[in-house]
This record gives sequence, structure tokens and C-alpha cells, in this order.
Amino acid sequence: MTPSVRTPSPAGVMTLLLGAMLVAVGCVTINIYFPAAAAEKAADRIIDGVWQLPNGQGGQAPADGDKQ
Repeated sequence: MTPSVRTPSPAGVMTLLLGAMLVAVGCVTINIYFPAAAAEKAADRIIDGVWQLPNGQGGQAPADGDKQ
């Protein structure tokens, strides 16, 4: 009598493969470090650029209802 060889089902193989991929992806860590001083300087430049008035305008923004 020859021993019978059990072949895995396609669903079982897919489940095992999916589990192995999830374990591999779960082990990956990506570390991104932002220098705080450089980020703060960049934010300050952006804010200054947004609040800067075009040449020829006064120091105050027009009130609601006033036309430019």
C-alpha cells in the first residue's frame, strides 16, 4: 500500500500566503524625522508671505462692505 499524499487546497494556500504577507508588512517600520527648527522657519516664511500686503496699500485691511 502506498502512502497517500495530501495536497493543500487553493483556499488554504491563499490564506497562508495572505497571512505571511500581513506578517511581513506588519514588521516594516518607516521612520521620518523632521528637524523642528527648519520646519518652524519654513512655517514662518509661509505665514509672512501670506500676510504681506502688496505695495501701495495701507497698513490696514478694508472693513466689511468697503470696496478696494
